[in-house]
Amino acid sequence: MFSVEEQRILAQAAEIIRSKLIYTPVFTNPDLAREFLQNQLVAREHEVFAMLLLDSQHRLIQFVELFRGTIDSASVYPREVVKIVLQYNAAAVIFAHNHPSGISEPSQSDRRITGRLTQALTTIDVATLDHFVVGRDSVTSFAERGWL
Repeated sequence: MFSVEEQRILAQAAEIIRSKLIYTPVFTNPDLAREFLQNQLVAREHEVFAMLLLDSQHRLIQFVELFRGTIDSASVYPREVVKIVLQYNAAAVIFAHNHPSGISEPSQSDRRITGRLTQALTTIDVATLDHFVVGRDSVTSFAERGWL
């Protein structure tokens, strides 16, 4: 999909964006989060489900790749998500996953798992701020569509 040189450039861009995220409130700048997540996930040939863990001021604590799947799906387990959130003592999260097909349109199963995750995190007072679906040329936001 990407040449070795292009992958190196993407990795450098992701690191620059990550360094800015550490000092920038993510939710007040969703475009920065979108760009970071796109750089992290766009080149993957398999589906990856990831999460930005945020503190109470919505600053980045950690970016975690939780689950890796196949070319068109990844199994996501709410119990494992909750364990990681508690491990990092996060106050809020932003979910993200890629669609190796290149199309960023969320599926019904994407919407269902986001609902299950949001419900599980609500019980421990952790906010789900957004879920981004990364495609080749675009990134779709659940929050912007009014789904969160």
